[in-house]
Amino acid sequence: MAWYSSEPVTDFFPLSQLARSCRTSPQRPEPRPDRGPSQLTRLLLRKMGQAIADFSMIAEGDRIMACVSGGKDSYALLDLLLDLQRRAPVAFEIIAVNVDQGWPGYRTDLIAGHLARLGVAHRMVADDFASVVEANVPAGKTPCSLCSRLRRGLLYNLAAELGCHKIALGHHMDDLIETLVLNMFYSGKLASMPAVLHADDGRNTVIRPLAYVPEQLLVEFAAERDFPLVSCGCPACGLPEQKRQVIKELLSQLEARDPGIKQNMLAALRNVKVSHLLDPAAARG
Repeated sequence: MAWYSSEPVTDFFPLSQLARSCRTSPQRPEPRPDRGPSQLTRLLLRKMGQAIADFSMIAEGDRIMACVSGGKDSYALLDLLLDLQRRAPVAFEIIAVNVDQGWPGYRTDLIAGHLARLGVAHRMVADDFASVVEANVPAGKTPCSLCSRLRRGLLYNLAAELGCHKIALGHHMDDLIETLVLNMFYSGKLASMPAVLHADDGRNTVIRPLAYVPEQLLVEFAAERDFPLVSCGCPACGLPEQKRQVIKELLSQLEARDPGIKQNMLAALRNVKVSHLLDPAAARG
């Protein structure tokens, strides 16, 4: 049994056409329990399964900590992992984890209710990142970098406490290509988010099973599943002047003008010609 169907996978299909092919109606579809997974679900499972197989993300006996923030991406990650768990070629466990970072208005009750309805083992954790950020980030600066470091440290320690071998995050194809452009434009390096990251401390491995999945498909999946979406509450989240939002808008404009650009960028990340770059260390072999 393979991680994904042997049917052809349209990895490098124009995103606009791909999204249209999965939308059967402008209205939110009704659940169809008697007809099995929807076309969209099957497509997402196939793409996620391919990424898992390509990078050997999950092994027999793994205990995976799926991080659920209340956004569409993490809900989809958990939903698809649970579905895949029932048909995967290896046996693995899943425990869902949510971290309340202390921002006002963060509806952890909606997230906890959703996890309970799924019947998945889960852990709700609270910390006061908000106070730390407010005390250490100057006015006018975004807290994303500090928040990320605080959250990463908490998740790494929690994974060890729970006996989890892998930490699954909901980053998708658009996140990866946006990070590639961000690093090129603002950091002067050619790097993205790895599908599998082995932490420096040797205790943790981070996996990104949605690495091949376009964000638009996750938007449609969230509508199809009627996820109880929750904003993180951070006042800086999604502000249009943030560099990531600027890059997201730029790539959206390019995709609208020339459909297929995002898929070609994903293809480029999978087809690296190191000898054709200007890295002296790589040139020395």
